[in-house]
Amino acid sequence: MSYVDATAPLQLAEPVRPRARVWSRLRRRPVAIAAIIVIVIIYGAGILAPILAPYGFSEADFANTHAGPSWSHPLGTDALGRDLLSRAIWSAQTTVIISVAAVTTGGLILGVSMGLLAGYLRGWADAIIMRAAEILGSVPTILLLLIITATLLGRIEGWAEDLEDLTGADWIVNSGAPSYFLIFGALSIFGWVGIARIVRSQVLALRESQYIVAARASGASTFRVIARHLLPNVSNLLIVAVTLSLGGAAGAEVGLTFLGIGVQDPHPSFGAMIFQGAGLTQVRQHPMLILVPSACVTSLILAFNLLGDQLTDVLSPRGR
Repeated sequence: MSYVDATAPLQLAEPVRPRARVWSRLRRRPVAIAAIIVIVIIYGAGILAPILAPYGFSEADFANTHAGPSWSHPLGTDALGRDLLSRAIWSAQTTVIISVAAVTTGGLILGVSMGLLAGYLRGWADAIIMRAAEILGSVPTILLLLIITATLLGRIEGWAEDLEDLTGADWIVNSGAPSYFLIFGALSIFGWVGIARIVRSQVLALRESQYIVAARASGASTFRVIARHLLPNVSNLLIVAVTLSLGGAAGAEVGLTFLGIGVQDPHPSFGAMIFQGAGLTQVRQHPMLILVPSACVTSLILAFNLLGDQLTDVLSPRGR
């Protein structure tokens, strides 16, 4: 018979952290893992574009136009002899910059802040914020984006040229920074509305919870209640909302560039690549011109949507 040593210290099981618990449930879902892999590949290629791209995004070989796949050009070349693989990698960088900047500024900073303030303060603050959201939500987003980018792009580029003259930096306009700034700025103006509404609805439900009432009764400031008690409890919703918003911002950037008012050529973008490969003649004679960017865009947006659905199931109470 074995005996338990009563004097031995009691070994307690280490508590499982919420993030580890979420990842443990998520990795058992093949669809979620496949979506994460696609996102990591495309976004990773964009981040590492200067290292991974075999050629520069505007490096042309006029003697080798519309070339088929080969060792030197695995996906072929376009009408100017530019390597399609390199163009796709550099286009992924454009998608990373604009989508992350738009979601960070419009979704996380503006959306979360406005939603927390509207839901917790209520009254006049809630009325002003929600009326502004309703005004922005009632106007066709794509129409306003078209107007903003079409009317302000030249002015932004002029300001960038003045900045170059002032600082002596000759890379600002050539890097495409003016169009990047304008597009993610325009997307940020409208991107906060959906996240703000989601956060507000959750905060309204949590506002009268016992721990919030106790925190206010103990003298906690408004900032402390919002930052320490409300914000952590809406993080699950934010994870799903940000995942879906990244896909939406990426699709909006591609759409604007396809219409000719987004990122300007020769700066790379999936929208520009799709526009250059569109047309019945191009599709018949050079299908790779449209297949390469279309496959990347479709895979990325589908991956974000599938991952958002999986996260919703994992983070919802019924999925735990």
